[in-house]
Amino acid sequence: MLNFNSILIFSDNPKKLADFYSKVFEIDSNMDQGDYFGFMVGDGYITIGPHDKVHGKNEKPERIMFNLETDEVKKQFDRIDKLGARVISKPYQPMEESDYWVATFADPDGNYFQLTSPWKDMDQDDSKSVN
Repeated sequence: MLNFNSILIFSDNPKKLADFYSKVFEIDSNMDQGDYFGFMVGDGYITIGPHDKVHGKNEKPERIMFNLETDEVKKQFDRIDKLGARVISKPYQPMEESDYWVATFADPDGNYFQLTSPWKDMDQDDSKSVN
């Protein structure tokens, strides 16, 4: 079985991106090593650092997104919107007759991230299998 551990976001300005995510996560970075910054967010780790092939804004932000789970999607949406994140999608319910909410933002580099309600109806056994 595989266990998701972390995600690495490359930037040509990792300090600016780390400062932004520090406000989004409402924590200081747990790791600060030169141009690398890391955040323990729930059970996962997000690292931000430089890469010599990454320049400017992400031209294909739809390719990968990470989700931040919260019981308060609308409240967190309003808070993060005030931080200056670019709104891609305001909170909406993708499934009829559901309490599941999603909202999408872009960070300063143009990478997309989402706020989502917890997956309360998912079968725990199904969510842990990898095929």
